[in-house]
Amino acid sequence: MNLTCSPSTQLFPIGTLLGVMLLLSGCSEVAAIPAVELKEGDIIFQTSKSSQSTAIQQATHSPYTHVGILFNQNESWCVLEAIGPVKYTPLKKWLANGIGAHYTIKRLKDSQALTQQSLEKLRLEGDRLVGKPYDPYFGWSDDKLYCSELVWKVYKKAVGIEIGVPRTLGDFDLTPPKVKSKLAERYGKNVPLNERVVAPSTIFDSPVLTTVCSR
Repeated sequence: MNLTCSPSTQLFPIGTLLGVMLLLSGCSEVAAIPAVELKEGDIIFQTSKSSQSTAIQQATHSPYTHVGILFNQNESWCVLEAIGPVKYTPLKKWLANGIGAHYTIKRLKDSQALTQQSLEKLRLEGDRLVGKPYDPYFGWSDDKLYCSELVWKVYKKAVGIEIGVPRTLGDFDLTPPKVKSKLAERYGKNVPLNERVVAPSTIFDSPVLTTVCSR
């Protein structure tokens, strides 16, 4: 199966057969995904292997530290993510980048919210942001983006849906030593406690989403 992922506005019909094709594609990291109807626009979560992952877990009280949006391109599943520059990453590679290839996939509870036209807008907004640099300071500007900010803004700007309520940096648990160390590394003594932030946990806990599958 072709694992080349690149910005594209072409949408493909997604169904159970495609899910089964993915299972049989020889991707060991994907082998545990149930033969469900994966859909474009699904949101996928994992625990990343990055140096900031533990600090994010402790600050948010959630195991999930990375998130992206699933799209199908040329009959291959890809994840739109902000890690380095914003890009489309083949699902096989994306899963391998997480701890234990664990994942949870969620989607909108309102099955009618993402029409074909809405999906087109979602993809176009994602394409527009491809190449944007990663934001290690978790600022709210569109000049640089971090993973959960990307997901939140793509949905908000493309289809007007807010997945979770943004908080301020100071709302999170900043007391654990690893969190304090990471904040000092990034900001020194000037931690922007009032900066607007959307964490992976914010999106994961959103009441507008429902869980599709988890491993």
